[in-house]
This record gives sequence, C-alpha cells and structure tokens, in this order.
Amino acid sequence: MTKGRTIALLGASLLTLAATGAVAQTVAPSPEAAPPTQDDPAQTATPADEGDAIIVTGTRTAGRTRLDSVSPVDVLSGSSLQRQGTTELAAALATVAPSINFPRPSANDATDAIRPATLRGLAPDQTLVLINGIRGHTSANLNTNGTVGRGSAAVDLNTVPTAALDRIEVLRDGASAQYGSDAIAGVVNLRLREARQGGGASVTYGFYDTQVDTANNRRSVTGEPVVTATAWQGIGFGADGFVTVSGEYTRRQPTNRADIDRRVTPNRVTGRYGDPAVEQYTGFVNAGTSLTDNVSLYAFGGYQDRDTRSAAFPRNANAQTTLAGYPNGFVPLINTKTKDINSAVGLRGDFSGYNVDLSFSYGRNTVDFRTLDSANYAFGAATPRNFYDGQVAYDQYVAGLDVTRRFDVFQSLNVAFGIEGRREGYKISPGEQASYGYPATGATGGAPGAQGFGGFSPANATERGRRSGSIYADVEAQVTDRLLVGIAARGEHYSDFGSTATGKLSARYDVTDWFALRGTASTGFRAPSLQQQYFTQIASVVTNGVPILTGTFPSVSPVGSALGGLPLEPERSTNLSIGTVIRSGGFDLTIDAYRIRLRDQIGLSENIQATASPQVAALLAPYNVSAARFFINGLRSTAKGIDAVAHYRTRTAAAGTFDLTLAGNINAIDVTSVPTSTATLDPAPTLFARSRILTLEQGTPGEKVTGTIDWSLDRLGALARVTYYGNVNQPGTTPAADVLTGDRAITDLELRYTGDRGAQLGIGVSNLFDVYPRATASANNSTGVLGFPYFSPFGFNGRYLYVRAGLNW
Repeated sequence: MTKGRTIALLGASLLTLAATGAVAQTVAPSPEAAPPTQDDPAQTATPADEGDAIIVTGTRTAGRTRLDSVSPVDVLSGSSLQRQGTTELAAALATVAPSINFPRPSANDATDAIRPATLRGLAPDQTLVLINGIRGHTSANLNTNGTVGRGSAAVDLNTVPTAALDRIEVLRDGASAQYGSDAIAGVVNLRLREARQGGGASVTYGFYDTQVDTANNRRSVTGEPVVTATAWQGIGFGADGFVTVSGEYTRRQPTNRADIDRRVTPNRVTGRYGDPAVEQYTGFVNAGTSLTDNVSLYAFGGYQDRDTRSAAFPRNANAQTTLAGYPNGFVPLINTKTKDINSAVGLRGDFSGYNVDLSFSYGRNTVDFRTLDSANYAFGAATPRNFYDGQVAYDQYVAGLDVTRRFDVFQSLNVAFGIEGRREGYKISPGEQASYGYPATGATGGAPGAQGFGGFSPANATERGRRSGSIYADVEAQVTDRLLVGIAARGEHYSDFGSTATGKLSARYDVTDWFALRGTASTGFRAPSLQQQYFTQIASVVTNGVPILTGTFPSVSPVGSALGGLPLEPERSTNLSIGTVIRSGGFDLTIDAYRIRLRDQIGLSENIQATASPQVAALLAPYNVSAARFFINGLRSTAKGIDAVAHYRTRTAAAGTFDLTLAGNINAIDVTSVPTSTATLDPAPTLFARSRILTLEQGTPGEKVTGTIDWSLDRLGALARVTYYGNVNQPGTTPAADVLTGDRAITDLELRYTGDRGAQLGIGVSNLFDVYPRATASANNSTGVLGFPYFSPFGFNGRYLYVRAGLNW
C-alpha cells in the first residue's frame, strides 16, 4: 500500500468517525484526577474520558489535561496494557500506541533478550524513559548486531511489570530542553500504581496454534507455552501513607520458526529461530506518606532477575564438531542473566508558595553472558561445552531539585526551574579463558573462542565513568483565555565532551471551545553513551544470513583510529510540530504533524572486511577477526510524519459502554548525509553502506494504523483490535538480499468477565488469522535459519491463544 493510499484511508476513517461520533481510547483515571482511586484501588480500571486525564509529562503546570496540553501526549492505562495476550510491557505498549514499534529480533545475541522499542522510527536511545517522572537508566547491553536500533543502548522497558503500573504517558515531541539528553523523539513516563488498600492476583497461560509456512517447509505448531503470574497489594498507614507491592513471574518456552536446512541430508530444520526461552522474576514497591502538613516523602524500588536462552546459528557436522564431541553438529545457546535495579527516594512540599521536589535515584543493570552446548575448537577434544563469557554493567546516580511556582500574571504564569546531577559508570569484565582464547597447553584445533558467542578477553576489559550537571528553566503563561505560551531552556555539562544547550518554544490557541491549534519548536541532543564510547568485543555478526567473526572497537582505539574513528560528540536535533485538537461531547480528535532534523547522528560503522585491502588485513590479523567496526558521528537524517488519534465513548442503558479508537502514524525517514572515512588507509573503507542507511529509512513501518473496539456491560466485556503495519525492509548488502515483510494486518480478540472485586477471567487470541510476514527467500537464507525477517514489527510467531484467571480483593 502506498503512503498516498494510506493517508487517504486514515483521513477517510477519521472523517467517518467524526461523523458517526465513534472512537475512544481506554484510560484509567489518574490519581491527580481522581483521588478516590487511592482509597479504593481494588476498583477495576474502567475506561474514562481520556481528555480529562491529568498529565504530568510535557508540562510542569499542575492540573493540565491531555487535550489541554500544548504537545501531543498519549495516556495509556494499566488495564489497557493488560487486556491483551502479551505480558511484555514493550510489546503491549507497541500494540496500543501507533507511534511505538517493538521488533522481536532473533539469532542476534543479547538483543534477543533485551529488545529495544522505537518512537517515530528513530533510534531506541533517542527516546527518554522516566519512572514516576525520574530518569530511568539504560541497559548495559549494547545492540551491535544488524537489527533495528543497531548501535543503541536503550532503556529496557520490560524490566517494569504491567501489574506495577497505573498508567503510561507518552509525550510525542522533542523535550530535551525540559528533561535533558535522549528526549529527541519524545518521552515515555511510567507512572507506578498508588494504592492504600485492595489487591489482585492473576495467572495468564498461553500457547501458539499456528501454521508455519517458510520458503521450503510447511508445518503445524501447537504449544511453546508462556505462563505469567502477577500479584499486587496496597497497604495503607497513617492518614495518607501507602505502600503498593507488585510482583511478576514469567516462564516462556522458546519458539522456532526456522526453515529447513538444505545443506544437510535429509533436509531438516537444524536451527532455532524465534523467541528465546525466558524465566524472569520482577518485584516493585511504590510508597509515599506525608511527614508534615506541607512535606511528603516518596520512594520506589524495583528488582528483576531474568534468565534468557537464545540460539546461535547451528554448527553442522564436520571434522571440527566431531573432534569436539558433536558428531551430528550442535546449536550453541547464548545464555544471558540480567539483573536490574530501579530505585528512588525524594521529598516534596510547599515552602512559601514554592513547590519543591528533591529526589535521588539509583539504577543498575548487569548482563552476564554464558555460551552453552558449544565448543572452543582451539581446545580440540578437550573443549568444555559450557563457557562463562564475562559481564557488562552500567549504573547511574541522579540527584535532582525541581521548583515550581504559580504567579498571578496574565491569566496565570507557571515558573519552573531546577538542577540535576548525574554520575554514570560502565564496566566490562572478562570471561574465562576457554570462552575467548587458546588452551594453556597450546592449540589442538581451529580458531579460539566459544562458538556462537565468544567471551570478553582481558583486552576487552574496561571501567569508565563520567559526570554531568544541568540547569533548566521552564515557563508556561496563560496569556488570555485562549492563548497559552511556553518557553524552556536547558544547559548541560559533561565531563567527557563538554557543554551543550537546548531550548523550546510552544504555543496553543483555542479558536473555539471545540477547536484548538498548537505547535512547538525545539532543539534537542543525545549524549554519546558510555557503551558506545568504550564497548569492545569479538563476536559473530550475521551479514546476508552468514555469521562473520567481527571485532567492535572504541572509536579512539588504535584499530578504530586507523580505520577513521574520532572522539564521539553529542547528537543534535531540531524539532518542529504543528497540530490541532477537536472535541465535542464524548468525541475528540488530535492530529499532529512533525519534522525532526538530526545531525551529528552516531552510527555503528559498516563491518569493514579484512579483504578490503592488505592494510586492513594486517591491522586485523592480531585479533583473529575477519572484519572490524566502530562508532562515528556524521549521519544526518530527517523524520517527517503525522500522528492522528480519534476516539469516542458512549454509554447505553441496555447495550453497555462502547469505547472506540482509531489511531495512526505515518512516518518517513530520509538519510541526507553519511560520514566519509578520515582514514589514511588505501583505499579508505566505506563507513556506511546501503544496508545501514536503509535500516534507518525503512527498518520500521512507514504506516501503522490501529482500530480498537472495547465494550463492557456490567461484569462482561469484549475487545477487538486490528493493527495495520506498512511494509518493512530488512536490507542486505545488495537489493537482491533485501527481505521485505509486506503490508500486514493483525487482529486480536478478547472476552472478559471482570469487576471491582472477586473473580476475573479473560479468554483471547492474538493474531487471530495467523498472519506472518513474508517468508525469507531461499536465496537470502543459505543456512535455513532465518525463516522470516526479524525486522517484523509484529514478530513472526503466528496465532497465540491465552486465558487469564485472577482475583481482585
């Protein structure tokens, strides 16, 4: 489907909804909008008029609603995230928010376990994630493979369980001047549940019932179950104190959508390609209480332990596998053990008319790597089968002071200002010698390193840190009854690259009570992450379906510098948006157009092959790698698009309540400039080939439209959702190697029995019509592993059936 046809379809659908008065989005009342929720949290969150939901993201003015805001903000309730088959927060968020996409990569090392989400098609690390308004920490894992978000170290949204959430606010606008680094595409604010009493528990069980049609194979799959158990409890103390405890346990069996391997006789499936096996424990606590009449204390803490096992490419039988004790070949498993901590404590209160918020937060993420059921060919017959590969770790301390005050100037004037200090640390710890090197007694086989994922060597070990400080001011003035104007400015200083400044102008004019215009202009930035600056490793990287041993080196290392690397600088952006808000009765419609121009964008270079020249071969020879890469600034790109969200809610005495939603995103990204090599090598290597450029331009859908009907009558309810995804290109090094997903529509259904208290039951199906992306052609799948493109924005697992049973009290 062309963009013109999609725009026409979206426009016609929105006009139809406006004429019929039928569209709405599910949202739970926020604590600010509905204080009784804290006193009676056992209520089942029911759809409410989203336009009346009070927001705290994108504005520091108290009492601002979503439809009164100067920037586009989506408010997504915890209940809407839970009314679907997936138990992954990022996948659930992508289902209900058209601007967010969540590909499910496979056969890509730790990226299989720590999957990044994208907003408006930009890099995962160009979206800032907050928890209760406090900056979250990124994952220690750096996505170095050929997937969407290549080169990013992003926040892992799946470290927060949906049971712990009251709602999520998604600011679809540049906000670096308001919140600092990373907020180029926007901000995702996870608002934790606050409850003084009540609780609930549920168990969700699901499995796949699907027909897998790869290019060379057709088979039925029934099974591969997923079990998730969740519980939460609200505890009250004192006059207004609360402690809300939430927990989640997930156990997921792996899926396999690999094609047959035509290299073996008889032809059969030798690989494992799909979701990894996961066992995960997560706990969260959110608490708050008043200390005096004007001072309150708040705190939250979360911990997750995740054990994930994904598969590397199979090693078919040969002399080396036989010597290593695998006469029939083997499939190495990449085992990541992730531990994640989120925590914060703060004081807020009113001092002589100034609202003051002082907070301190700490976050830490560690990823331990193991390679299982594998071999190090350099050890010959004495090879171990399981290897400890080492650890990557990232931690972050943030201290912030925010002050706001309202003045009786114009209609009203809200002034906010504050400071923030941040300390970040990054560390790579080496694995055991057998995971990366030769035996102490000398090599008896082939190349060193665990097959599938080689360990970190002592040469890769690093420990780095940096400090940054910022100061900001944010002013919103209600000049007249109809004119709202805002201005924000922020200055930041980093110990590693220096200072930067950003600003934002915004305005809104309510032409009538039912029609408003709004627009913003801002500059943004993203500091290069410590992971991008200092990560180094040797690993197999898939190129055109074939794994190649590749070294990733810091840009200022001897190898990086020789290949053209320079010290990394911040990415910068200029954001423009203009939109409209229309509302009448239970109907509202928002349409926002945007343009984001990025410069000095950081990218992970092409895998520069040793065959490029004798000089490159000599440079890489000491590292026993066939290719090398590094990070570099210099990409320029422009993202342009339109977001539209229309909804209507109606109650009937006999037929119940209907909430109808139609939301869409049309997005186009154009890479306008790529850096050229500064290396003295002859010839100078190409830093960004077509596959890297097309991944940025076509790696996420250019069109995504979601339509939802949510019906409830007393304790009964039903939900139907259809999501259309435009074509996505998983590019190769040549056009012939490109893998396209095709235009696809995914249908989800759920029936539920629910209420304020008592038994809860839900039965549903995700991907009702068992839709897959296009199968990977045999010409682009020589090993048979890559049955479907892993760029697919809806995955490639097929129809999923589930049942959810629980109890509220």
